[in-house]
Amino acid sequence: MAGGWATDGAVNEQIEVSTEEALARMRLRNRRGGESLAECADCGDPIPEARRRAVPGVTLCVACQSEADRRFVPGAGINRRGSKDSQLR
Repeated sequence: MAGGWATDGAVNEQIEVSTEEALARMRLRNRRGGESLAECADCGDPIPEARRRAVPGVTLCVACQSEADRRFVPGAGINRRGSKDSQLR
């Protein structure tokens, strides 16, 4: 149950909007295109033809991409709900 000026489904709506925005950012960040490289941009090893066809615009071999994915730390995002303490101030 929401209080104040908020409607009953306001919290769920905010969560859904946050999720949709995060998914849209991920899609934009992961969107690739163009021509794939024949050799890995990091190590110079050849990138297999099957990988180049499967992932358009690929620039890294499987080993280098796996390492990059392992090192990736996602952002914290936005906490739209806040804490009770912040609402009392």
